[in-house]
Amino acid sequence: MEKAIDFCLPGIDEKGNEINFCLRDYLGKDKDIILYFYPKDDTPGCTTEACDFRDNLNILQNYAIVVGVSPDSIESHKKFKEKYGLNFILLSDKNKEVMKQYGAYGKKVMYGKETEGVIRSTFIISPDGSIKKAWKNVKAKGHVEQILKFLGVKS
Repeated sequence: MEKAIDFCLPGIDEKGNEINFCLRDYLGKDKDIILYFYPKDDTPGCTTEACDFRDNLNILQNYAIVVGVSPDSIESHKKFKEKYGLNFILLSDKNKEVMKQYGAYGKKVMYGKETEGVIRSTFIISPDGSIKKAWKNVKAKGHVEQILKFLGVKS
């Protein structure tokens, strides 16, 4: 299995406190890490996906830590978190470096036109740091259900 690339990014924890998140600090625990990359705070698709994680966190937190990453600022994350009551970690990848390392940034086709941007992607990283599952170009609606199925959890 492929190993997850270690990284450190600034962000907001589940309680809304500013943190510096390093992947290595969360490995070795008894839970997987659901690392998901999304384009922009408070846009329709990203809000749908974030609220889906929020609404299923009571189940997911038994198996994994949820971490969302976008190029948005910490200030933007704070507003997004407060507006929708998001109860998981959000990280800011302003330079899109981590996104590029994970293949979650690059060329994509939107409305028939090729553009460059964030490719909505999710990775499940096991406690030993290996990538258990990777989804690329995910649809926001219904994606958390796919994750629950993969984890063998009834939603």
